[in-house]
Amino acid sequence: MENTSVKESRLNIRCDIRARELLDKAATYAHVSISEFVLSHALTSAEKIIQAHENITLQPEDFNAFLAALDNQKDPNAALKLAFKRHSEQIAQ
Repeated sequence: MENTSVKESRLNIRCDIRARELLDKAATYAHVSISEFVLSHALTSAEKIIQAHENITLQPEDFNAFLAALDNQKDPNAALKLAFKRHSEQIAQ
């Protein structure tokens, strides 16, 4: 049984002749269509960029401090309340 997905969206890009030739050549070496080549590499790059912006890595001592702060929650101060207010206003836009 073949596992295929329905492609519901189209993405058009423009490039110069040199870029097109380079992409065509790379796709040929990879034995895929240029669309498959560009999409595959764009998705890989997108995942790396998103991961770099959305993941947080802590040193062990910082992680322990973070866990301690979660265990000893305090009421939000004025600065935190203001930050939440600004965040809510930005998301609402």
